[in-house]
Amino acid sequence: MTEYETGKIILTGLPHNSDLLEAITDLARREKISTGTIMAIGAVQRARIGYYDQSAREYREQDIEEPMEITSCLGNISLKDGEIFVHAHVTLADREGRVMGGHLCAGTIIFAAECRIAEFKGESLKRGYDETTGLSLWQ
Repeated sequence: MTEYETGKIILTGLPHNSDLLEAITDLARREKISTGTIMAIGAVQRARIGYYDQSAREYREQDIEEPMEITSCLGNISLKDGEIFVHAHVTLADREGRVMGGHLCAGTIIFAAECRIAEFKGESLKRGYDETTGLSLWQ
């Protein structure tokens, strides 16, 4: 367990037609935020979400080829292999209010999105390979 103090809070819109995960990651890199949390809401033109297959120890990705509302996008920022890394999950709703979600993957294209990043000051949180799960987890 590590305690942090809150640093800067960034509120911003994200660019139309950009990749949601890449836009958030680029923002964190530009602002030099290596440890923090993210939240976003808005809408996407299409999405790519993942599910971690625990038996196979790999992500299974699924494309959603329709406009969806981002009802919630939550995640964190840490260092993975010395680079700023955003890990986020997203919940999306279709035109009839049906909801689906999972791991946010590259390929989720923004229609409109608003994002909040909260920086945590202190030692950078680092990820490393976890033998038990096959995931890159906080160390």
